[in-house]
Amino acid sequence: MKSFFQKKCDEYLFYLEKIRGYSPNTLRTYALNLKEALDFVHIEEIDKKYHINLIPYRTKLVGKNKKTIYKKVTIFRSFCHFLREDELQIVLVGDDSIKLGQTLPKPISNRHITEALSLCDKEEKLLIYLLYALGLRISELVNLKLEHITLGWVSVKGKGDKIRQIPILDRLQRELDDFIAKNSPQVYVFEKNLKQSNENKMRYKVQKIFKKIGLRATPHQLRHAFASDLLNHGARINDVSELLGHSSLTTTQVYTKLSKTLKMNNYKNAHPLCRSEDGSV
Repeated sequence: MKSFFQKKCDEYLFYLEKIRGYSPNTLRTYALNLKEALDFVHIEEIDKKYHINLIPYRTKLVGKNKKTIYKKVTIFRSFCHFLREDELQIVLVGDDSIKLGQTLPKPISNRHITEALSLCDKEEKLLIYLLYALGLRISELVNLKLEHITLGWVSVKGKGDKIRQIPILDRLQRELDDFIAKNSPQVYVFEKNLKQSNENKMRYKVQKIFKKIGLRATPHQLRHAFASDLLNHGARINDVSELLGHSSLTTTQVYTKLSKTLKMNNYKNAHPLCRSEDGSV
């Protein structure tokens, strides 16, 4: 069975090189870590599902730096995600989360998004609009059904099956209407044979779009841009948190970074000492 997974590992590395455009150094890191993981994990097939026990591997990693352990386990998780996209039934055992300090993501600037949109065809433009104008996760995008869309609003099922309502801009509504009229999807907005599109393929499309303007970009960076741009233009963080489908404001605060100018303006508008004696700002 290990030989089967080693073959799948080679397919994954080929995908990372040819589709995701990973550098040779990154590919070597992935190859070494995946080989190490496959040497220690225990794999058992039960009822056509592959149960992969990470405990022997994580036991081997005990004593290493927490960031190193996190990186190694994350690489193997991403491999398992690839296998699931390849329609294999994967069950991870002993996959307890490793908590690290959250880092600030880097959103794509509105200028670069506008520049990329100018080079898009109809399908590419709709893809970017849905991610940037609605703040969708890539999993939410591929699972977006026609029945979820009503005039002016879209219902999105996020993590934990939470449903949130997001308004649709007029520009996006026109793009949606044109795309649906031209392609006649039956169930999902982006579909093939009545099934939702593959997440990896959609990621690749986003990367290909931004590669035209010399950027390496991911769908999640468009979600970050959605949140950051709303906050930097005066939206309340509670509203942005709800639109993103976050259960905690803390998560939203990590996703976003207010510009110094906006912080200063908010400070001047709010603090009493920034007002003149007659009460005006």
